[in-house]
Amino acid sequence: MTPERLSRLQMLRQSLHQIPEVSGDEEKTAAAVADYLRRYKPDEILTGLGGHGLAAVYDGAANGPTVMIRCELDGLPIAELSNLPYRSKHPGRGHLCGHDGHMVMVAALAEDLSNKRPARGRVVLMFQPAEETGKGARAVISDPAFQNIAPDYAFSLHNLPGLPVGDVALCSGAANCASRGMRIRLAGKTSHAAAPQDGVSPATAMAKLLPGLVALGGGEDLGPDYALVTLTHARLGEATFGIAPGEGEVWATLRTVNDTGMETLISEAMDLVQQTCDDSGLGCEISFDDVFEACSNDAEASVILKTACASAGLPIQMRELPQRWSEDFGQFGKTARSAMFWLGSGVDQPQLHNPDYDFPDAAIPVGVSVFTQVIDAIVGK
Repeated sequence: MTPERLSRLQMLRQSLHQIPEVSGDEEKTAAAVADYLRRYKPDEILTGLGGHGLAAVYDGAANGPTVMIRCELDGLPIAELSNLPYRSKHPGRGHLCGHDGHMVMVAALAEDLSNKRPARGRVVLMFQPAEETGKGARAVISDPAFQNIAPDYAFSLHNLPGLPVGDVALCSGAANCASRGMRIRLAGKTSHAAAPQDGVSPATAMAKLLPGLVALGGGEDLGPDYALVTLTHARLGEATFGIAPGEGEVWATLRTVNDTGMETLISEAMDLVQQTCDDSGLGCEISFDDVFEACSNDAEASVILKTACASAGLPIQMRELPQRWSEDFGQFGKTARSAMFWLGSGVDQPQLHNPDYDFPDAAIPVGVSVFTQVIDAIVGK
């Protein structure tokens, strides 16, 4: 990649970095990406996919398979801690997972495809909304307009702190854990703080639930039986001294390597909650959000990625264990041969979702080169 082109892509990345929008609100981000893509004259641009998703389509000269390269549009509801000149302009929001960099690597493919259409089939550059909540991929796939561009092959990447910039890693099989948010609402009865015995407080039940839930999944070994329960929020009554509480909430994230393990963990957690509430005379309501099924790499698609890295002159680490964090990209694997790889974002890079994370622009050419090789291998130059 020429210095001039990298500089142009870096400017795009930094401009997107300044306008992070959380899941479902990516209107300005999608508009900025669409404006950039129009410079490179795709045969079609689809907007409003599953919300604010968009896709640029480049048709080949002959019939053939459809290859989709997917990235994410959304930022996070986390305040960025940075003195960078291009830091977030939106208080309380930041591109602290690297989706700004992911977008730029996929957008960069438009320039090459504009200069040379595929020999056969077509290429779809997909900019997906709402990855962080697990809702975006499902919404895109459910959109009637998506059926016209449904891929035969789908590929994606995620940057990986701790891996040197430019290094690549790949799993064949399980790639990302299943996870879901569990919200527990406890219902009792308030009373005067001077007469707590005349109410039904959730306090004792909460005191049992917090360690009890964690004990269901300590997250020790990342093997087939891996389970992790992370407490993320708890609230007891109102912030007052005069009222013995009558309700409360506990939020936890459940995480397993596979979907079967998730069903088991959910059952154990629900049984624990129900028994604890029964013992305390409380009502309870359980709901789930941020639902991510396990993400698995297709064997054929994994070989294509591995070969693409070799063609690009990149060393690739083959790994047996998936990432602990989750990804909704696996939804595309239900109807397409799909695979995701991990691109190093630096040994000393802060962890994803840290307030001081920033995607390294030096990784942009690496991601572009891998995706270019994948496209060439399937639909030709």
